[in-house]
Amino acid sequence: MTDKTFDYIIVGAGSAGCVLANRLTENGKHSVLLIEAGGSDRNILVQMPTALSYPMASKTYNWGYNSEPEPAVNNRQITSPRGKGLGGTSTINGMVYVRGHACDFDEWEEEGATGWGYADCLPYFKRAEEWQGGEDIYRGGDGPLGVTGGNNMTGNPLYQAFIDAGVEAGYPHTDDYNGLRQEGFGPMHMTVRDGVRESTSRAYLRPVMKRPNLTVLSKTLVDKVVFEGKRAVGVATVSNGKSQTIRAGKEVLLASGAFASPMILQRSGIGPADVLHQAGVTPVHLSQGVGQNLQDHTEVYFQFHCTQPVSLNNKLGLFSKFLIGARWFFFKNGLGATNHFESCAFIRSEAGRKSPDIQYHFLPAAMRYDGTPSVDGHGFQVHVGPNKPKSRGQVSIRSADPTDEPSLLFNYLGHEEDVAAWRRCIRLTREIIAQPAMDAFRGPEIQPGLDIATDDEIDIWVRENLESAYHPCGTARMGQPEDPGTVVDTECCVLGVEGLRVVDASIFPTVPNGNINAPTIMVAEKAADLILGNASLPQSDAPVWISDDWKNSQRERAPLR
Repeated sequence: MTDKTFDYIIVGAGSAGCVLANRLTENGKHSVLLIEAGGSDRNILVQMPTALSYPMASKTYNWGYNSEPEPAVNNRQITSPRGKGLGGTSTINGMVYVRGHACDFDEWEEEGATGWGYADCLPYFKRAEEWQGGEDIYRGGDGPLGVTGGNNMTGNPLYQAFIDAGVEAGYPHTDDYNGLRQEGFGPMHMTVRDGVRESTSRAYLRPVMKRPNLTVLSKTLVDKVVFEGKRAVGVATVSNGKSQTIRAGKEVLLASGAFASPMILQRSGIGPADVLHQAGVTPVHLSQGVGQNLQDHTEVYFQFHCTQPVSLNNKLGLFSKFLIGARWFFFKNGLGATNHFESCAFIRSEAGRKSPDIQYHFLPAAMRYDGTPSVDGHGFQVHVGPNKPKSRGQVSIRSADPTDEPSLLFNYLGHEEDVAAWRRCIRLTREIIAQPAMDAFRGPEIQPGLDIATDDEIDIWVRENLESAYHPCGTARMGQPEDPGTVVDTECCVLGVEGLRVVDASIFPTVPNGNINAPTIMVAEKAADLILGNASLPQSDAPVWISDDWKNSQRERAPLR
């Protein structure tokens, strides 16, 4: 590798890197090297959707980071997993496919990301996708990424009961939250194709691995970007204890995620002066925004006993798991072929909000993320949390050693508005589950428990139980050059240097209202055109549903009870 120059070097084979590798080699004109610190994703427990907790718990596929003690959540260290291996975090995530609300991308544009509004981004969401229902003005029909509804809510009445309860509570029904209307209750979508996890490795990388102009180098850690003056000319890597430098003729593209991309920038001499000084790194360009603006979603498991034996809690034993696994192995269907999040909701937490800021993932079981049951008998739960936090954190390197873990401080609940948002979230959730549609199934509340009722009680419980929803972003944010917090311009180029871009969730100015895998893929699709100098896809004129009375009303109408 040391005596070969590639046109483009992509650092990170995750949700963005695999997309870039596919698109940049498509025309055959450019040589591309894709570097990944992890190894192969060929493992049955990665591929089986229902087994999602296993790769998350594996040191083979998860970097396994933890935050610093978080001051506003009782100094707890919050688990912060990131994917390792081909496909990156798309090999260990929950496979939920949510693009975000149209207002989220218009907010990006308002924050300085000109050309990244919803009308600009929607065509790239479509280009990426093969939706089970086929193409329309919102959905893609022939893209690389397969998106389905899993088992489409068949076989379990709890999914529909949750949707019906939301409608009874006065919220809209939405047939497609990734289409005209995000706001409301409806079926949930996932990156699962033909019963198998649709990671970006499977969707984008595996089909093009044999292209002669694509080289994939795995189990190789990138230490830093190599500069001549202020131009990036390659990367320094470490593999099996050996160091080497690989040169890039055109550009280096960081696609290592919201933690690793700013870490590589900082080790390369691009970052805040104090961080570089403390780590003993010689500055190449001081950029105070690198590693700042860290955002994440948080959630809790809101759990209830179920009075009918219809939940998945009776499927958590070893024999049941064997039967589910065997059916999936031979036929790629059944309970093994879904992440089990098959209905969901997006609501506004108060009047005066134009778009939703609370998200629900409904699960017809009461269990922990690792698959451990929370109750004897049957139960159900919603994963829920406010999705537009005001709190901001930072990612910093501890030293110039590329094997050192990052210092992660999210400042969860550091902003008083986030505390108030959680109070609204808890109370609105109870009201939804109390609707008539849930009467046939709803047993006693397991957690938080009805003894958690006052503002103070809710605050204490949330601080003790809040978890990350695993959506870190924003640490190399896109914006205008005159803004001192901007790291990359609207073409993803790192300001202050040449030949270097960041293309991943790091560049999000603000976190969207939803899971971030889909918008990360979209960003890479759009960036590929920018890198290649292609004309951007024409803007979409697809309409967006916004409540007529959003300024005055929190929902469409009064609840039934």
